[in-house]
Amino acid sequence: MRKAMYAVLALLVHLCVGEYVRLTWNITYVQVNRDGHVDRLAIGVNNKLPIAPVYITQGDTLFLTVHNMLDVPTAIHAHGLVQTNMPYMDGSSMITQCGIPPNSSFTYEIRSNSQSGTFFLHSHHMGQLADGLRTPFIIREKYPLGYDEDVLVALEDWYATDSRDKLVELLAPDTNTPLSPTFPFGLINGFNGNDTKAVKFERGKKYRFRVLSMSTTEYWKFTIPGHKLEVVEADGVMCEPQLVDGLDLAPAQRYSVVVTARDSDEFNFVYNCTLYADFVPRIKGLNPRVYTGLIEYKQGAPIKHVKVEDQIEWADDVSMHALDNEAVFGVDRQIELAMRGFLTTDKRRLRRLGTLPYAEPHVPSIFTAMSMGALAMDSRVYGPQTQAYIIGFNQSVELVIKNTQGQTHSQHQHGGTFQIIERGPVDHSELEPPPDPRFSLDDVPKIPVRTFTGVPMRRDTIDVPPFSYVKVRLRMESGIWLHHCHLSPAHDVAGLSVTFVVAPDVMQRTLNIPRVFYEQCEMQGIKTEGNAAGNWGFDMTGLPPVPVEMPAPKAQGAQGAAQGAPAKALPKVPK
Repeated sequence: MRKAMYAVLALLVHLCVGEYVRLTWNITYVQVNRDGHVDRLAIGVNNKLPIAPVYITQGDTLFLTVHNMLDVPTAIHAHGLVQTNMPYMDGSSMITQCGIPPNSSFTYEIRSNSQSGTFFLHSHHMGQLADGLRTPFIIREKYPLGYDEDVLVALEDWYATDSRDKLVELLAPDTNTPLSPTFPFGLINGFNGNDTKAVKFERGKKYRFRVLSMSTTEYWKFTIPGHKLEVVEADGVMCEPQLVDGLDLAPAQRYSVVVTARDSDEFNFVYNCTLYADFVPRIKGLNPRVYTGLIEYKQGAPIKHVKVEDQIEWADDVSMHALDNEAVFGVDRQIELAMRGFLTTDKRRLRRLGTLPYAEPHVPSIFTAMSMGALAMDSRVYGPQTQAYIIGFNQSVELVIKNTQGQTHSQHQHGGTFQIIERGPVDHSELEPPPDPRFSLDDVPKIPVRTFTGVPMRRDTIDVPPFSYVKVRLRMESGIWLHHCHLSPAHDVAGLSVTFVVAPDVMQRTLNIPRVFYEQCEMQGIKTEGNAAGNWGFDMTGLPPVPVEMPAPKAQGAQGAAQGAPAKALPKVPK
């Protein structure tokens, strides 16, 4: 009898806690030619690139041991995972840790808890994401969802330039010579998009396509002409099924769609993956780049090319509904963020979301929160360029994220998911002064206001199209959580980030940061107490001077024009 009871107890523990999955990454430089055109130095794992996808099951805990064999620090972020009660495992360099020093090791403990869906692991140190340090992270549901097979479609953009060289170019003082546009190649499941393997279909079966964008800058569209896509997940949040023709993915967004195979195997079909950007010139063969793969019903069957209609229905997050029926949050506090350029007096082209471009503190913000006592509740101790917002315990925050520019942005939230409340146009009076006299604000597309109905959808990465705003609500656990544009390194490193410091008083009472995090900092000569500069009180001696913005130019014409508009056409109306 007692053995039977222990067996039942063991089963219940397994169902609630799950397995411990252990994985080791030796992070190294590798010489690769991923696109079939350019040999370049990149960052891989165990001397290989692409990095193998990581699979666990809902309830499992991943222990990821990282041996840093680079000559610079690194840090690994589980994109989309909420690190419940363990904000120090978020993997954000100089926010929640100092980074793993060269020639040292660290083990991340990543608990899936009740989370499941499509995520990815990537470096969160400078621009290492763009150098290849990224891979899908799939958390399978504990119980089947009624489909027959899983199909992974991991999408990447791939540039010929090392991220460190690109950062030097992007952040160098302006010489009045515009940067030449660059046109990356597309990778599908780690390899040249033209070298994809056929996806085999059987009549009547259901296939779950996990489509994720691990791109750094450019966007992707995904369609299977002749087939409908039933959206069932966005960014790890299950939703009521939404039947669409295609997916339009911003960098770092993910979807799961269920595709039902046709009843006949007379024809094979193709799927389309299109890499594009609205902020560089449209040049045939460069932007967009179109990649196709085979949906194979029967080997050797003819391919049926289905015409794609001009007006197709794309997945639309504001009209989706979260499957768990989480009620819309009230509003305890509203924070307005606006993407703007920031040309400094020394002619560096930075960007800002708050009042100043983001810059890393000299002390990781989590240690400032833990060591500054009552002053941790004062945003000034986190430094002027950390752009810290203090949020109370269990507070519901409404963010109004405004894109005043002609370039789209992909905003990611650490430590939680957004409830998507509303999309609409930014008032013309708030748009940035124009650099190009050929465009007028009168040419900006008319954008309708659209509000959620019923239960709002949630996701952790949201696209903010040109000249538009998105209104979202969220509630985060105590911790230090970054909010940033995921166009990397062009936007996040250039300053499009802010820091949410959630309930630092609660952190001081409840968190016990493991000693290894302090040792990482000590090995690099980084302080682990004090304000952003490593001093006490509000003394910021030692931080770089706060950048000074060049006076804004006068608007061209009566109203001016839309900054960042492409050379040949204004951006499309947001979906």
